Amino acid sequence: MRCENDACAYTTIAYNSCRNRHCPKCQGAAARQWMAARAAELLPVPYFHVVFTLPAPIGDIAYQNKAVIYDLLFRASAETMLTIAADPKHLGASIGITAVLHTWGSAMTHHPHVHMIVSGGGISPDGSRWISQRPDFLLPVRVLSKLFRRLMIEQLIAAHAAGRA
Repeated sequence: MRCENDACAYTTIAYNSCRNRHCPKCQGAAARQWMAARAAELLPVPYFHVVFTLPAPIGDIAYQNKAVIYDLLFRASAETMLTIAADPKHLGASIGITAVLHTWGSAMTHHPHVHMIVSGGGISPDGSRWISQRPDFLLPVRVLSKLFRRLMIEQLIAAHAAGRA
């Protein structure tokens, strides 16, 4: 790399990018910019971290059918959160979600899962007020798990029947 000033002769070696998101040279600045942009979008409410993971056999299918299965993973996880949160037995509100797909686990093996940041409450069905979650609790995991499994299986069967997976 050479200084843009014609009068300056400063030169330094710039190695090829490793493209690692943790590398301060390669992706660090982009990651910080992305995080700042997401932080600016947040409401002044508590947030919860929720993860939806595909079981290994479906992960194997996803490895060969990425676009279809990852789409189903996003759809099923979002529908699960929105449905259970809207249920008056649980929260009775329309929540906010930001979701990110991760396709590899920390052991660097194929492990498709979606990370969600979910607002700790939501807008009432009539849109007139904010409904807060109970302290330190958003939605019951067992209820979420049961609906997610059912939705994923239904969508996988439908995709297979349509010749998509």
